Formats: sequence, C-alpha cells, structure tokens
Amino acid sequence: MPYCSRFIKYMAVCIQAYMFNKFLFLISLLILVISGSLLAQSNAPDPILKQKSVKLNLGSQGIGSEFTYGVATKVALRLGLNVIPVSVNNAFDFADFNSTSKASAKFTNIHLLADYTPFTATPAFRLVAGVAYFARASGNMQVQPKDNYSYGDIVLTPEQVGYLDLDINWKGIAPYAGIGLFRVIPAHRFNVNVDLGTYYLKQPDVKIIGTGLLKGNDKQEGQLHENVKDYRWLPVVQLNFSYKL
Repeated sequence: MPYCSRFIKYMAVCIQAYMFNKFLFLISLLILVISGSLLAQSNAPDPILKQKSVKLNLGSQGIGSEFTYGVATKVALRLGLNVIPVSVNNAFDFADFNSTSKASAKFTNIHLLADYTPFTATPAFRLVAGVAYFARASGNMQVQPKDNYSYGDIVLTPEQVGYLDLDINWKGIAPYAGIGLFRVIPAHRFNVNVDLGTYYLKQPDVKIIGTGLLKGNDKQEGQLHENVKDYRWLPVVQLNFSYKL
C-alpha cells in the first residue's frame, strides 16, 4: 500500500523529534535544578563508608527506586529499578488517509551503578559508571484505517486493508556513564541529588507485522532498521529523593 513507506518514514521522524524534545527538556531541567540547589547543600567532607540510603527517583528514564551503600570512603554502589510506561492514542495521522493510531514506549531496567567522589573537599560532585539490564526496551506504533479505502476502481473495507504494526526493541545489556551532583548519601537525613548521563543501548531489532492487504510489508524491515539503527543513546537526567537509613 502507498502509505506504508510513508508510515515507516514518519515513525523515524517521530523518534528523532522525541529525542530532540527530550534533550531540550533535560537541559531546561538541569539549569533549574542546579540554580536552585547549589545554595542548598554544604561541601564539608563526609565519608560515606558503610552508610546506607534509599531513593525514589523521577526523570528521563521514568520512575524508580534505588538502594545505596557506601563500600569505601569515596565509593558507593547503587542497585535500582526504573520503569517508563507511556502510551498515546492517535499520536499521528495522514492527510489523505483517515486512520486510528497508537504509539507506546515501554522501558524497564535493573541497574548497578558505582558513584565515585574524586574530591574529598567537594563531595557534591561525583563520577558515575555502571551497567543495566533492560528487561523491556521497546517502542511500538500501530495504524489501522477507519474508513473504506479506494484503490483505483476498487473499494476496500478497513478489515480488507488490515493494520500495520511496527515494533523497535533495544532489550539487553547497556553500559552507563555520567556524573552526579550533590551527595549520593545525605549528610543528615534527607537530600535531593541529580544524575546526568547516558545509557548506550544495543542496536535495535525491528519487526513489522501487517494483516489483510498489508501482510507483505515485513519486507520493509530493512528500511526501518536502517532509519533507526543509530538511535542507541538513552540520555538520563534524574532527580533522586534520598533518605538516609
């Protein structure tokens, strides 16, 4: 069908626009958090060995929680879980094709991160590295006609045309690198700190499923993979609400 290739190209554009909008949001959030928090925390030395905290977090990798434990005076380990559940109906349309559509992004990761505080006099700055297993890391878009579709002299019902389902999957192991701002474990009972970094996801797998007259469009998988193969960076800007145990 003629709208299939346009749909695939549109999906790639949507992904690119989503990444760009996320980048702008992250930069704005970073400026706001840094300007408001630099005055809020002391830089006095505070060894973290054997200290513990729990965190609730919110940011670009969704919502989640972590447990933190100080394994050395300058090193803490974090074990956590994050989830992104997003679904949008009628996220896009075509000018000459009346259809219903649905787009979703579902990410779930379990991660282990190490926070290293290189400067004793400045515990508010941290280097962070680690790894995550993305048990779920997928983006999905589906389109289905709402009205009859005319193809020359032939009129086809929505059921005869069928639907088109595109799925992109980054499931697997991903390394992480970044920096942290403000103490990984509160000096007192509670604090808010920030993570800035990125995961490097595996190259995505793609799948196209069609029904009805769209059944043969799995041949477009190569084109879709070529369009999205470089979308592997998952930026992280995250607020952590920490409680010291």
